[in-house]
Amino acid sequence: MDVDQLRALVAVVDAGTFDRAAARLHVTPSAVSQRIKALEATAGAVLLQRTKPVRPTRQGEVLLRTARQVSHLLDEAGSLLTDSDAAGSRDRVRVPVVVNADSLATWFGPAVVDVGRGPTLELEVRRDDEAVTADLLRSGEAMAAVTADPSPVQGCSVHRLGTMTYRAKASRRFVRKWLPEGPTPEALGRAPVVQYDHKDTHQNRLLGAVAPEARPPEHFIPDSVQFVAMIRSGIGWGMVPDLQDPLDQLVVLDPAWVEPVKLYWQVWKLDSPALDIVTAAVRRAAARHLR
Repeated sequence: MDVDQLRALVAVVDAGTFDRAAARLHVTPSAVSQRIKALEATAGAVLLQRTKPVRPTRQGEVLLRTARQVSHLLDEAGSLLTDSDAAGSRDRVRVPVVVNADSLATWFGPAVVDVGRGPTLELEVRRDDEAVTADLLRSGEAMAAVTADPSPVQGCSVHRLGTMTYRAKASRRFVRKWLPEGPTPEALGRAPVVQYDHKDTHQNRLLGAVAPEARPPEHFIPDSVQFVAMIRSGIGWGMVPDLQDPLDQLVVLDPAWVEPVKLYWQVWKLDSPALDIVTAAVRRAAARHLR
């Protein structure tokens, strides 16, 4: 398969239209269209749905990941071949990764700093729930991911990072107002709860176990830092990572209500110095901060 055709496939999917893909590739929309048609002829299948935005078909998704890997390896080879003696002359290699919000707000930052000190890498961090980050690996949109899934995505290797521990917590004022007799099922049915977003399952899993009939008021705060800040303010209770309450300023509702979440680093199996650098930085940060 022709490299330019594979790059055109990636550009069209990422840009959403043939026109924007052409602008990215510095060619005409007609040239992009011809490359896609030629690639589809070689693959023997329709690879793109000509919708707005353009979407890959099932066959297109299979080829898209390979196209992204080929593009990455070629970009990396081009960077290594560039004369690096002159300051700033080497092209940078972009590495897209996906990380869950709580990791991004706590232990992952030092890994970004570690990678950012190098001269040749651009780290693109996307944020998503740890239970669904593997989907972006399968689609090829991310080369590596922090995930709660230990089962390797096809074509990826898995590294155990450690455990983030979550505890049901609230402010003292909240406990006095809503849970004066303790977190009974009846009280939990009335006490407001703070949710991260509609994909967040931490609080609902606990409620399902200890108060399955409870339907409390919910506040949705889709930011890890503000999520904990709102719990400290007293508007509700929630499952808080130990790393976000290191001084134990919040009250533990019940010592038994603990949720350990094992985290893993899944990364493409490629002979890629850039991915090796990122993986080493992530594992160092995890070793310093995770159990």
